[in-house]
Amino acid sequence: QVQLVESGGGLVQPGGSLRLSCAASGSIFRINAMGWYRQAPGKERELVATITSSGTTGYADSVKGRFTISRDNAKNTVYLQMNSLKPEDTAVYYCNARVVITTTRLDYEYWGQGTPVTVSS
Repeated sequence: QVQLVESGGGLVQPGGSLRLSCAASGSIFRINAMGWYRQAPGKERELVATITSSGTTGYADSVKGRFTISRDNAKNTVYLQMNSLKPEDTAVYYCNARVVITTTRLDYEYWGQGTPVTVSS
């Protein structure tokens, strides 16, 4: 019913930047909170950043001051601008969204397929 498609991952050197995008499509009545999570090899998935429908943001301590989350409600898209990347930022990054679907007007949680980010020299 709802699909989240991420893009923008890749290989970058330490200190570099990447911008991730996640576009939502399908039976969308309204998108509430959106966010980015990441999962490094051998570790649990962790929250990176969130943004409400009104634009209120929250960040993990490890990325504060380096990452910026934003969204374009007209395009049903959320972005993650990542600057000053470190090797410990290496992970698969997943998009998450709470979506009210058109058929039931109920809120459901959806995940993207993940996009890999590798920070290495």
